[in-house]
Amino acid sequence: MPWFAIHCIDKLESAELRAHTRSAHLEHVNTHKDQVLVAGPLLRPDGRAMGSLLIMDFEDRDAALAFSNADPYHLAGLFESRSITNWHKVLP
Repeated sequence: MPWFAIHCIDKLESAELRAHTRSAHLEHVNTHKDQVLVAGPLLRPDGRAMGSLLIMDFEDRDAALAFSNADPYHLAGLFESRSITNWHKVLP
């Protein structure tokens, strides 16, 4: 199956919303953990979260989009932007 990068940027001043929905988001990701290559928050220079990056294995882009659409972060309206792109692993 192909890899997909799910790249999300939070809305400004959304730290409280992120914190409130974090456990539901992690539960959602963990239900697909066998498909995860890497996942974690994108950070500002001061260490505060500003978004999310997940690289995961899906059958196709529609499956990646369905996973992302069901993410509690997305459902709560956390993201200012979101992209889902095919990704090809070269190294290591």
